[in-house]
Amino acid sequence: MSHTAPHGGHSVKGRRDRDTVTARLDRIPVWPYERKLLWIVGAGYFFAFFDIVTISFAAPVIATQFHVSKATVTLSVTSSLIGYIIGAFADSTIADKWGRKLSLGVSVAVFSVGTILAALSTNVTELIVFRFIAGLGIGAEIAAVTTYIGELSPARLRGKYTSWATTAAYAGFAVVPFIARALVPTFASGWRILFVIGAVGGATILFMRRGLPPSPRWLLAQGRTDEAREIVETAEETALESIDGDRLPEPEPVAEEAPAERFPIKVLLRRPMAGRVLLFVSIWFVYYIGNYGWLTLAPTLFTDKGYSLADSTSYLVVSGIGFLIGAYATTHLSDRFERKYSIAMCAVVWAISLFVIGYFVSPTIIIVFGFIASASIGLLVPMLYTYTAEHFPTNARATGVALSDGLGHIGGALAPLIVLGANAAWGFSASFLVMGITGLLAGALILLGIRATGRSLEGRDGLVSR
Repeated sequence: MSHTAPHGGHSVKGRRDRDTVTARLDRIPVWPYERKLLWIVGAGYFFAFFDIVTISFAAPVIATQFHVSKATVTLSVTSSLIGYIIGAFADSTIADKWGRKLSLGVSVAVFSVGTILAALSTNVTELIVFRFIAGLGIGAEIAAVTTYIGELSPARLRGKYTSWATTAAYAGFAVVPFIARALVPTFASGWRILFVIGAVGGATILFMRRGLPPSPRWLLAQGRTDEAREIVETAEETALESIDGDRLPEPEPVAEEAPAERFPIKVLLRRPMAGRVLLFVSIWFVYYIGNYGWLTLAPTLFTDKGYSLADSTSYLVVSGIGFLIGAYATTHLSDRFERKYSIAMCAVVWAISLFVIGYFVSPTIIIVFGFIASASIGLLVPMLYTYTAEHFPTNARATGVALSDGLGHIGGALAPLIVLGANAAWGFSASFLVMGITGLLAGALILLGIRATGRSLEGRDGLVSR
């Protein structure tokens, strides 16, 4: 195919600088790669998120089999979340230094190994250690996928396709209650089978990811302009075939991107990046207290309230469909409105839903408002991942996301202590009040971020203007 069409009438040879390569990618109006790329990346995300919530349904049975309290079993939740923090930062260092593709392989390999070991645990100490290992991989996967899809996407489609990947992740959330309902109350080893499913799925995806293309933006940041140009040229040709046309929109100028540094963390410790890291660590920290309270402790809270494990799981089976509905809706809404306002609104709706469950609990309330709470998470989290990545330049983006989301997981690690502590001290309603308040605080903090929807990722300081 001639190079004239992809350039909107300009020669490839006349477009040698990296800014122009970026502009050419950002002007593409459709997804410019094979659809299976989204499925391969999303499938790994599916099994990572699948693994996040398996422990919530397994915990009551594990406590009985290992002859420990439910609070002791929730230490495995804390250990896995500590693993998220370390894994996200370690894998992001790999991503920024050696490439996004390698980091995507490492993340899946680690959480698969950790999960299969957790399935073989013979006591609670082993479970806590092996869930930590699984957490290393899950934290790495969260940071890696968000960065990779965001960098492959044209600017105006970034939110949409990051949301497509996370729709697969939230399908993992939605599927677990169905499988857990069939396995955990029925078979003594049901919780082990639940873990094995996630591990085998992750290991399968590892081999499928070998053919993924490198991130063209990362290649540009490394000075590998020719390789990046080849990927973008192929993307342009794919896009032209998709839209059945002979021209793409004219590239728009982009801001200068800073050269890659040997240690990306240095970029994040300087202004204005240091302030952005602090803001997003705060947002994720506060939000994850309530988020992981709902995701990992809901069955425990409901059984303490007097509902059986089978009934609690059944209610969450129905409400969990909201994760998938919310994430799918995000694919159509993420780039339509300014992201920070959409995120703040979702946080408020989520908080209200938890307040209602806490103070008016009944099977119908759990199902209806649990569905709304789950849908709100499905809407909010994909947009917040995208929005977080938009605040950092390419040469430190993976590390910036990992620091923000990773350190934010300290809030998730504290969730069992805070939420179960409120439940023990003041009762069921107080635990949901605490979770809801975290949503309101996160919604308020998000309004301090920049306006980023539809803008290029490039620039020395990332997206610099409000």
